Amino acid sequence: MANQTTKPRVVLASGVFDLLHLGHVRFLEDAKKAGGPDAKLIVIVAKDSTAEKLKGKKPIMNEDQRRALVESLRVVDEAVLGYEGLDIGEVIAKIKPDVIALGYDQADMENEVKTYLLQRKLAVSVVRIGKFGENTLDSSTKIKQQIIDNLAKRSTP
Repeated sequence: MANQTTKPRVVLASGVFDLLHLGHVRFLEDAKKAGGPDAKLIVIVAKDSTAEKLKGKKPIMNEDQRRALVESLRVVDEAVLGYEGLDIGEVIAKIKPDVIALGYDQADMENEVKTYLLQRKLAVSVVRIGKFGENTLDSSTKIKQQIIDNLAKRSTP
């Protein structure tokens, strides 16, 4: 049998990653694990304009800072800014992932991705990563609210 070298599986994950927190880190760790040993994790960080469309407000940190922070994580092999228009086909064609990892709150995206893959008969696995912990500061919204609450407590006599 010929000596075969297998290339690492590519896992694609995406998100806004505003106010990077432990929930983001756990999501990315689990995403990479979904690719198996020696997987390569590529993360698409939403552009400011895309984040505003998705969340209804601008991120606190700009897209370049968010991308740099995500790429600095040990688990991430590469972080790139997203593409205008949220065209999942463009992303899949460019990255050529073996696995697409979606967050617990991305049900609409899961349907869109699976439909795209099915229509084009692409053999890409789609996995949903569960929510990390309960009662923790596992979302940017919770972190912002905690800051507001703490500031309000300090200002009351």
